[in-house]
Amino acid sequence: MTAEKTTGKDTEEQVGGAVQDAAAAEGTPLVELSDVSKLYGNIRALEGVSLPVHAGRITCVLGDNGAGKSTLIKIIAGLHQHDSGSFRINGEETRLGSPREALDRGIATVYQDLAVVPLMPVWRNFFLGSEPVKGRGPFSRLDVDRMRRTTHSELLRMGIDLRDVDQPIGTLSGGERQCVAIARAVYFGAKVLVLDEPTAALGVKQSGVVLKYVAAARDAGLGVVLITHNPHHAYLVGDRFVLLKRGAMAGSHRKEELALDELTRQMSGGSELEQLSHELERAPVPQHLE
Repeated sequence: MTAEKTTGKDTEEQVGGAVQDAAAAEGTPLVELSDVSKLYGNIRALEGVSLPVHAGRITCVLGDNGAGKSTLIKIIAGLHQHDSGSFRINGEETRLGSPREALDRGIATVYQDLAVVPLMPVWRNFFLGSEPVKGRGPFSRLDVDRMRRTTHSELLRMGIDLRDVDQPIGTLSGGERQCVAIARAVYFGAKVLVLDEPTAALGVKQSGVVLKYVAAARDAGLGVVLITHNPHHAYLVGDRFVLLKRGAMAGSHRKEELALDELTRQMSGGSELEQLSHELERAPVPQHLE
Protein backbone atom coordinates (compact mmCIF):
# COMPACT_ATOMS: atom_id res chain seq x y z
CA MET A 1 0.00 0.00 0.00
CA THR A 2 1.48 3.33 -1.09
CA ALA A 3 1.33 6.31 1.28
CA GLU A 4 0.15 9.54 -0.31
CA LYS A 5 2.32 12.60 0.01
CA THR A 6 0.60 15.66 1.51
CA THR A 7 1.71 18.94 -0.03
CA GLY A 8 1.70 22.40 1.55
CA LYS A 9 -1.14 23.36 -0.77
CA ASP A 10 -3.17 20.36 0.43
CA THR A 11 -2.61 21.49 4.03
CA GLU A 12 -3.77 25.05 3.23
CA GLU A 13 -6.90 23.70 1.52
CA GLN A 14 -7.66 21.53 4.55
CA VAL A 15 -7.28 24.52 6.91
CA GLY A 16 -9.44 26.75 4.70
CA GLY A 17 -12.06 24.01 4.37
CA ALA A 18 -12.20 23.51 8.12
CA VAL A 19 -12.77 27.26 8.61
CA GLN A 20 -15.62 27.32 6.08
CA ASP A 21 -17.28 24.19 7.51
CA ALA A 22 -17.20 25.62 11.05
CA ALA A 23 -18.49 28.99 9.80
CA ALA A 24 -21.43 27.30 8.10
CA ALA A 25 -22.28 25.49 11.33
CA GLU A 26 -22.36 28.79 13.29
CA GLY A 27 -24.51 30.74 10.80
CA THR A 28 -23.69 33.66 8.52
CA PRO A 29 -20.65 35.55 9.82
CA LEU A 30 -20.82 39.31 10.35
CA VAL A 31 -17.51 39.52 8.49
CA GLU A 32 -15.82 36.76 6.53
CA LEU A 33 -12.51 36.68 4.69
CA SER A 34 -12.01 33.69 2.40
CA ASP A 35 -8.66 32.85 0.81
CA VAL A 36 -7.61 36.53 0.93
CA SER A 37 -4.20 37.58 -0.40
CA LYS A 38 -2.41 40.94 -0.50
CA LEU A 39 0.64 42.01 -2.49
CA TYR A 40 2.87 45.06 -2.02
CA GLY A 41 4.84 45.06 -5.25
CA ASN A 42 6.73 41.77 -5.24
CA ILE A 43 6.15 41.25 -1.51
CA ARG A 44 3.31 38.89 -0.62
CA ALA A 45 2.07 40.15 2.75
CA LEU A 46 -0.91 37.78 2.96
CA GLU A 47 -1.66 34.57 1.12
CA GLY A 48 -4.78 32.45 1.35
CA VAL A 49 -6.05 33.75 4.71
CA SER A 50 -9.58 32.82 5.82
CA LEU A 51 -11.24 34.40 8.85
CA PRO A 52 -14.87 34.19 10.03
CA VAL A 53 -16.20 36.69 12.59
CA HIS A 54 -19.51 35.79 14.25
CA ALA A 55 -21.76 37.81 16.54
CA GLY A 56 -21.06 37.14 20.20
CA ARG A 57 -17.75 35.42 19.41
CA ILE A 58 -14.10 36.43 19.78
CA THR A 59 -11.75 35.43 16.98
CA CYS A 60 -8.11 35.73 18.00
CA VAL A 61 -5.46 36.27 15.34
CA LEU A 62 -2.04 35.23 16.60
CA GLY A 63 1.35 35.53 15.03
CA ASP A 64 4.86 36.82 15.54
CA ASN A 65 6.20 40.08 14.12
CA GLY A 66 5.96 40.01 10.33
CA ALA A 67 3.23 37.36 10.34
CA GLY A 68 0.77 39.61 8.47
CA LYS A 69 -1.44 40.73 11.36
CA SER A 70 -1.16 44.45 10.52
CA THR A 71 -2.02 43.86 6.87
CA LEU A 72 -5.06 41.85 7.90
CA ILE A 73 -6.24 44.68 10.18
CA LYS A 74 -5.87 47.23 7.38
CA ILE A 75 -7.99 45.16 5.00
CA ILE A 76 -10.80 44.70 7.55
CA ALA A 77 -10.61 48.38 8.56
CA GLY A 78 -10.85 49.62 4.95
CA LEU A 79 -7.36 51.12 4.78
CA HIS A 80 -6.22 48.67 2.09
CA GLN A 81 -8.04 46.45 -0.35
CA HIS A 82 -7.28 42.77 -0.88
CA ASP A 83 -5.88 41.60 -4.22
CA SER A 84 -7.57 38.20 -4.39
CA GLY A 85 -10.05 36.11 -2.44
CA SER A 86 -13.35 37.38 -1.06
CA PHE A 87 -14.33 39.78 1.73
CA ARG A 88 -17.96 39.56 2.83
CA ILE A 89 -19.99 41.62 5.28
CA ASN A 90 -23.23 39.91 6.31
CA GLY A 91 -22.78 37.55 3.36
CA GLU A 92 -22.40 40.37 0.81
CA GLU A 93 -19.22 40.58 -1.27
CA THR A 94 -17.47 43.84 -0.35
CA ARG A 95 -14.44 45.98 -1.19
CA LEU A 96 -14.13 48.74 1.40
CA GLY A 97 -12.82 52.02 0.06
CA SER A 98 -11.99 53.79 3.31
CA PRO A 99 -12.09 53.51 7.12
CA ARG A 100 -15.19 55.73 7.11
CA GLU A 101 -16.96 53.22 4.88
CA ALA A 102 -15.93 50.44 7.27
CA LEU A 103 -17.41 52.42 10.19
CA ASP A 104 -20.61 52.98 8.25
CA ARG A 105 -20.81 49.21 7.75
CA GLY A 106 -20.40 48.62 11.49
CA ILE A 107 -16.67 47.79 11.67
CA ALA A 108 -14.74 49.73 14.34
CA THR A 109 -10.98 49.35 14.74
CA VAL A 110 -9.13 50.28 17.92
CA TYR A 111 -5.43 50.62 17.19
CA GLN A 112 -2.65 50.14 19.69
CA ASP A 113 -1.88 53.89 19.85
CA LEU A 114 -5.65 54.58 20.37
CA ALA A 115 -5.51 57.93 18.49
CA VAL A 116 -6.68 59.93 21.51
CA VAL A 117 -5.88 63.56 22.43
CA PRO A 118 -4.20 63.22 25.86
CA LEU A 119 -4.97 66.74 27.12
CA MET A 120 -8.67 66.64 26.19
CA PRO A 121 -11.27 65.41 28.71
CA VAL A 122 -12.52 61.85 28.59
CA TRP A 123 -15.95 62.95 27.32
CA ARG A 124 -14.43 64.96 24.46
CA ASN A 125 -12.33 62.00 23.34
CA PHE A 126 -15.39 59.74 23.61
CA PHE A 127 -17.25 61.87 21.04
CA LEU A 128 -14.23 63.03 19.03
CA GLY A 129 -15.35 63.59 15.44
CA SER A 130 -19.02 62.85 16.23
CA GLU A 131 -19.93 65.68 18.63
CA PRO A 132 -23.67 66.38 19.09
CA VAL A 133 -24.78 70.01 18.92
CA LYS A 134 -27.80 71.94 20.12
CA GLY A 135 -29.33 75.06 18.63
CA ARG A 136 -29.50 76.00 14.96
CA GLY A 137 -27.48 77.98 12.49
CA PRO A 138 -25.11 80.54 14.01
CA PHE A 139 -26.50 79.73 17.47
CA SER A 140 -25.53 76.05 17.37
CA ARG A 141 -23.00 74.87 19.94
CA LEU A 142 -21.65 71.65 21.39
CA ASP A 143 -24.08 69.83 23.67
CA VAL A 144 -21.52 69.43 26.46
CA ASP A 145 -23.99 68.31 29.14
CA ARG A 146 -25.28 65.51 26.92
CA MET A 147 -21.75 64.37 26.09
CA ARG A 148 -20.75 64.30 29.75
CA ARG A 149 -23.86 62.36 30.78
CA THR A 150 -23.63 59.90 27.91
CA THR A 151 -19.94 59.24 28.43
CA HIS A 152 -20.42 58.54 32.13
CA SER A 153 -23.47 56.29 31.61
CA GLU A 154 -21.94 54.33 28.71
CA LEU A 155 -18.71 53.72 30.61
CA LEU A 156 -20.73 52.66 33.65
CA ARG A 157 -22.77 50.28 31.50
CA MET A 158 -19.50 48.61 30.48
CA GLY A 159 -18.48 48.44 34.14
CA ILE A 160 -16.08 51.40 34.04
CA ASP A 161 -16.81 53.75 36.94
CA LEU A 162 -14.98 57.03 36.29
CA ARG A 163 -15.76 59.62 38.95
CA ASP A 164 -14.76 62.52 36.72
CA VAL A 165 -15.19 62.40 32.94
CA ASP A 166 -13.71 65.93 32.80
CA GLN A 167 -10.24 64.66 33.63
CA PRO A 168 -7.79 64.55 30.70
CA ILE A 169 -7.79 61.11 29.12
CA GLY A 170 -3.99 61.17 29.33
CA THR A 171 -4.26 60.81 33.12
CA LEU A 172 -5.95 57.40 32.76
CA SER A 173 -3.97 54.19 32.75
CA GLY A 174 -3.32 52.39 29.48
CA GLY A 175 -5.94 49.79 30.34
CA GLU A 176 -8.55 52.43 31.13
CA ARG A 177 -7.90 54.23 27.84
CA GLN A 178 -8.38 50.95 25.98
CA CYS A 179 -11.68 50.42 27.80
CA VAL A 180 -12.90 53.92 26.88
CA ALA A 181 -12.13 53.16 23.22
CA ILE A 182 -14.07 49.87 23.44
CA ALA A 183 -17.08 51.55 25.11
CA ARG A 184 -17.04 54.26 22.42
CA ALA A 185 -17.17 51.68 19.64
CA VAL A 186 -20.10 49.90 21.31
CA TYR A 187 -22.00 53.18 21.79
CA PHE A 188 -21.61 54.26 18.16
CA GLY A 189 -23.17 51.03 16.92
CA ALA A 190 -20.21 48.85 15.99
CA LYS A 191 -21.15 45.30 15.09
CA VAL A 192 -17.57 44.15 14.61
CA LEU A 193 -14.76 45.34 16.89
CA VAL A 194 -11.15 44.91 15.75
CA LEU A 195 -8.58 45.30 18.54
CA ASP A 196 -4.92 45.73 17.62
CA GLU A 197 -2.69 44.31 20.37
CA PRO A 198 -4.75 45.90 23.19
CA THR A 199 -2.63 44.35 25.96
CA ALA A 200 0.82 44.67 24.35
CA ALA A 201 2.12 47.52 26.52
CA LEU A 202 0.22 46.66 29.70
CA GLY A 203 1.09 44.85 32.90
CA VAL A 204 -0.70 41.78 34.18
CA LYS A 205 -3.39 43.62 36.16
CA GLN A 206 -4.20 46.16 33.42
CA SER A 207 -4.26 43.40 30.80
CA GLY A 208 -6.85 41.60 32.89
CA VAL A 209 -8.98 44.75 33.01
CA VAL A 210 -8.89 45.12 29.21
CA LEU A 211 -9.71 41.45 28.62
CA LYS A 212 -12.69 41.83 30.94
CA TYR A 213 -14.10 44.58 28.71
CA VAL A 214 -13.28 42.65 25.55
CA ALA A 215 -15.47 39.87 26.97
CA ALA A 216 -18.15 42.48 27.81
CA ALA A 217 -18.20 43.59 24.16
CA ARG A 218 -18.63 39.95 23.12
CA ASP A 219 -21.47 39.53 25.61
CA ALA A 220 -23.12 42.65 24.15
CA GLY A 221 -23.40 40.73 20.85
CA LEU A 222 -20.44 42.16 18.96
CA GLY A 223 -18.15 40.07 16.82
CA VAL A 224 -14.61 40.71 18.09
CA VAL A 225 -11.30 40.27 16.28
CA LEU A 226 -8.48 40.28 18.84
CA ILE A 227 -5.01 40.69 17.32
CA THR A 228 -2.31 39.53 19.71
CA HIS A 229 1.01 37.76 20.02
CA ASN A 230 0.16 36.54 23.54
CA PRO A 231 -1.46 33.07 23.48
CA HIS A 232 -2.26 33.22 27.21
CA HIS A 233 -4.39 36.35 26.77
CA ALA A 234 -6.00 34.92 23.64
CA TYR A 235 -6.92 31.66 25.34
CA LEU A 236 -8.63 33.44 28.25
CA VAL A 237 -11.28 35.04 26.02
CA GLY A 238 -11.03 33.52 22.52
CA ASP A 239 -13.59 31.27 20.84
CA ARG A 240 -11.52 30.68 17.68
CA PHE A 241 -7.79 31.01 17.04
CA VAL A 242 -6.33 31.84 13.63
CA LEU A 243 -2.55 31.49 13.46
CA LEU A 244 -0.49 33.39 10.91
CA LYS A 245 3.10 32.73 9.92
CA ARG A 246 4.90 34.79 7.28
CA GLY A 247 1.61 35.93 5.79
CA ALA A 248 0.05 32.48 5.47
CA MET A 249 -2.31 30.53 7.68
CA ALA A 250 -0.59 28.14 10.04
CA GLY A 251 -3.85 26.91 11.57
CA SER A 252 -7.44 27.70 12.50
CA HIS A 253 -8.97 26.08 15.58
CA ARG A 254 -11.95 26.42 17.85
CA LYS A 255 -11.15 26.59 21.56
CA GLU A 256 -12.48 23.14 22.31
CA GLU A 257 -10.13 21.65 19.72
CA LEU A 258 -6.85 22.44 21.43
CA ALA A 259 -5.30 23.18 24.81
CA LEU A 260 -3.29 26.27 25.75
CA ASP A 261 0.01 24.37 25.58
CA GLU A 262 -0.70 23.27 22.01
CA LEU A 263 -1.78 26.79 20.99
CA THR A 264 1.46 28.18 22.44
CA ARG A 265 3.51 25.50 20.70
CA GLN A 266 1.90 26.11 17.32
CA MET A 267 2.20 29.87 17.57
CA SER A 268 5.82 29.89 18.68
CA GLY A 269 6.87 27.26 16.17
CA GLY A 270 7.31 24.17 18.29
CA SER A 271 9.75 22.37 16.01
CA GLU A 272 11.91 25.49 15.66
CA LEU A 273 12.04 25.93 19.43
CA GLU A 274 12.96 22.29 19.93
CA GLN A 275 15.79 22.64 17.44
CA LEU A 276 16.97 25.82 19.14
CA SER A 277 16.88 24.19 22.58
CA HIS A 278 19.13 21.41 21.31
CA GLU A 279 21.55 23.95 19.87
CA LEU A 280 21.66 25.89 23.14
CA GLU A 281 22.16 22.88 25.36
CA ARG A 282 25.41 23.16 27.28
CA ALA A 283 27.98 20.53 26.62
CA PRO A 284 28.95 18.55 29.73
CA VAL A 285 31.75 20.19 31.69
CA PRO A 286 34.95 18.09 31.56
CA GLN A 287 35.62 16.45 34.92
CA HIS A 288 39.05 18.09 35.35
CA LEU A 289 37.41 21.56 35.06
CA GLU A 290 34.75 21.00 37.71
